[in-house]
Amino acid sequence: MSEQTKTRRRGKELEAAILDAAWDQLVADGYDRFTIDAVAERAQTSKPVLYRRWSTRQDLLRAVIRRRGTVNAAPIPDEGSLREDLLALLRFSNSSNGSMAALMTTLVSSHFGDIGMTPVELRAEMFTERSSSLEPVLTRAVRRGEIDAAKLTPRIADLPYALLRHEYLMTFACVPDETLLEIVDDIFLPLVRPN
Repeated sequence: MSEQTKTRRRGKELEAAILDAAWDQLVADGYDRFTIDAVAERAQTSKPVLYRRWSTRQDLLRAVIRRRGTVNAAPIPDEGSLREDLLALLRFSNSSNGSMAALMTTLVSSHFGDIGMTPVELRAEMFTERSSSLEPVLTRAVRRGEIDAAKLTPRIADLPYALLRHEYLMTFACVPDETLLEIVDDIFLPLVRPN
């Protein structure tokens, strides 16, 4: 068996390697240079291998975003209080593991219209796993009596992340921890606490 045969990537391993290389290409060089050629070269594979999976670079981009949202899904924290759990989730999303700042910077600077995706679609693609991390945290807080369930509308539940997204869009940088504390302590918790 040759050395090349032993190291040949196939199936899910190959797809993961391509999507990781595509993410690196996107963040390093922006959407303008996010091409099938560039991704194939970075992934050390051929263009036909990519075209068998994704017919356009927009399809490839969506797959990259979905993978980032899945690979970087926040672990479900259990720090003993709603405040600490929310801070853990926001800090994770704000970290390099969360990748939101890098992605927003790259895509906004490339114009959403050019990539065939609106910010709402980006959010849906990137954060399919986020609701599964936030929901148990909020459910636990209701059981502990930290939240009035009647006050927890879908929009209020999304508020900490909506404010985090706003900060990203205004600065294209990770959000300072004091801002995360303000989002949780001064804005979110007063809205949901029992009277």
